[in-house]
Amino acid sequence: MTTPLELAWQNAHLEAGARRHIDRLMASWNLLADLCFSDILLYAPIDRLAGDRSRDSETHIVVLGQVRPTTSQTLFDIDLVGQVVAAPELPLVVEALRTGAIAVGEQRSDSGEGHLRLECIPVRYSGRVLAVMCRVWSPTTARRRGSLEKTYLDLFERLSLMVTDGLFPFPDDEAPGEAAPRVGDGVFVVDDQGRITFASPNAVSALHRIGIMSAINGSTLAALGLETTIIKEAYAKRLPVIEEIERGSDTVLMLRCIPLVAHGEVTGGAVLVRDVTDVRRRDRLLLTKDATIREVHHRVKNNLQTISSLLRLQARRIEQPAGRTALAEAERRIRAIAVVHEILSRDAGDQVPFDEIVQALVRMAQESHVGAQPIAVRVEGHLGDIPADMATPLSVVIAELLQNAVEHAFKGRDEAPGRGEAPRIDLAFRHDDEAYDVVVLDNGSGLPDGFDIERTRSLGLSIVRDLVRSQLEGSITMTSDRGTMVHIGVPVGGQPRWGR
Repeated sequence: MTTPLELAWQNAHLEAGARRHIDRLMASWNLLADLCFSDILLYAPIDRLAGDRSRDSETHIVVLGQVRPTTSQTLFDIDLVGQVVAAPELPLVVEALRTGAIAVGEQRSDSGEGHLRLECIPVRYSGRVLAVMCRVWSPTTARRRGSLEKTYLDLFERLSLMVTDGLFPFPDDEAPGEAAPRVGDGVFVVDDQGRITFASPNAVSALHRIGIMSAINGSTLAALGLETTIIKEAYAKRLPVIEEIERGSDTVLMLRCIPLVAHGEVTGGAVLVRDVTDVRRRDRLLLTKDATIREVHHRVKNNLQTISSLLRLQARRIEQPAGRTALAEAERRIRAIAVVHEILSRDAGDQVPFDEIVQALVRMAQESHVGAQPIAVRVEGHLGDIPADMATPLSVVIAELLQNAVEHAFKGRDEAPGRGEAPRIDLAFRHDDEAYDVVVLDNGSGLPDGFDIERTRSLGLSIVRDLVRSQLEGSITMTSDRGTMVHIGVPVGGQPRWGR
């Protein structure tokens, strides 16, 4: 189903470069909405009758984007993105599109609550007006203008002129992350020499938290004791620069400097500041937790390898072939589980790169083969990253099927199948949004007559069947066709029960 935003983009018909410019604008225009205490709508022209170029073909305008301020109340309770409006209903937007200059005026509110004020700012890219960024506010609900409001509105006007000149959004600027400071966190305004001309109350409080109590206005960040070159770098690059400043282990401030450019010269900057102490403390706790989990997996892997070695030593002391075989099979299964924990010890996430596990399982199967003629194992496709709780049972299943094929598929044929074919095992993987599929196919002698996996007495195949059905909530089939084919299907939305 097409979303309103997708429909809006389809109607706007913008080329790739222009679309990236609009994307960058909408990724950073929270700053603009917060500075002007207003809702902002982004309009782009379309032609309602795509193939009709006659005079009667009515031009329409689509709402490409919408952002609400966090520093004031919104005027729009509904999402307007995707709405198409006839051009005569938006005369100021049409004027800004046609002239390429900022248009200011009034519009009667649809709710009947008087008039709304509009400031329509043309969005220019490569010398062409792509869209109009429209600031909408109500004089009756606007904030009373104090020094902070006047300073923020001045910053908005300076950035608006940069939008009109095609200088904002910045061409090589990456979208700020979730932890990046916003206007409500604190703002410093600096002149072209880096001197602070205004500091919001929250910005002053942020400096107080790191022990800076001296006068701020007229000073520089360096004079205040902040060892940072963020303003110098932003002015030199003409791009926003972000940096963190840590004072001991108590407080961490994040600074983001946005250069202001007019007539080709840097005229100053806005420095947004946020106290991210709690965020970084949580990050450190998460890192500690991840390190602990990785260490647990590492120790489990070591313990499993120790058990594997003990089983191998015990098998050498047992004279009965059946006993040695049983211990060897148990040791191999433990090694398959250890492979998963080895990978989890490197990256203890919710997803496991299963392709690495498959490579290790293939090596284990090939190393266990003692016949005169080698058995080739070919892997096709991949499962990518799979849930960690699915990795262990699926690893044991694949290891068991590979070992079963190595040991039994080619017996009775002088270690080589007929028809001039060399022994081969194909391991194929497929996945989509609904299921993971695994196929193990060999060109051996096939299944015995009357074979039924439901009644098999083989311990290995019984383990495979039970793991697939009870723990992976999947299905398994085994058929003979020029060899043996095993097909396993595991639903993506299944709930593996390994370890429950």
